[in-house]
Amino acid sequence: MSTTRPFSPGDRGPEPGAGGASGAPGGDPPAVPATGRRSRRLSFEGESGVVPLARDFTRQALYEWGWLPAATADQRAAAEDVLLVVSELVTNACLHAEGPAELRIGCDNKVLRIEVSDRGTGDPAPRTPHRAGRPGGHGMFIVQRLCLDWGVVRDPGASGKTVWAELGAPA
Repeated sequence: MSTTRPFSPGDRGPEPGAGGASGAPGGDPPAVPATGRRSRRLSFEGESGVVPLARDFTRQALYEWGWLPAATADQRAAAEDVLLVVSELVTNACLHAEGPAELRIGCDNKVLRIEVSDRGTGDPAPRTPHRAGRPGGHGMFIVQRLCLDWGVVRDPGASGKTVWAELGAPA
């Protein structure tokens, strides 16, 4: 797992323009490009209760993309992992990075990618050593354990960063 690569091996990098729906979860339907990649975007500007908002937004996308309702226990677990990672990344942005600015999620047949942009300057990292019995500090450890890969992208000349994570699509 990486916290320095801007994208995973073999990936083309972040989706340019990140197409898809914007705004409230009930907004326009997501774009489905010819490549089969679907994506959605949610701005947190002026919003409160951003963690439940992000989870609801993601859950709606999972329904649209056929991850939910889950037909098997493995599919249900995959969807729950996505919702947990979204919660952890948005919560980290709230606690350590002046709040999240935007959530982007994209999916193809193999991988679902989550990106949370924030205004913070720090770099997320799993707490080492990880102490399971202690409260707090488990967010990035959870992300690291559940995801295929994750990392941080910084835009030179702009403040903040985007923390991304990728999970495998259910079989």
